Amino acid sequence: MSTFYDEIEIDDMSFDEETKTFHYPCPCGDRFEIYIDDLYFAFDDLEKADGELPADELSNIATCPSCSLQILCIGELQDVIDIYEKMDIPLPA
Repeated sequence: MSTFYDEIEIDDMSFDEETKTFHYPCPCGDRFEIYIDDLYFAFDDLEKADGELPADELSNIATCPSCSLQILCIGELQDVIDIYEKMDIPLPA
């Protein structure tokens, strides 16, 4: 079973258009990060499973590259699709 430092809405995360990565500050001084395509596929999987995936199968987890903390990114698939459209980034195949 996974334990998360926190659950963060993707609306509360910053998005780097150049790296196509969501970021959120980590208490260690670095920042959690997750690639937009990973989040897209994670939310797509959750939607197909009606939100019933066990914690060890979740892939909407942002990790900190400097420490062992992880956050669970929460939101809706449409939220991610909206960012693709806003940034004029094609949806992953």
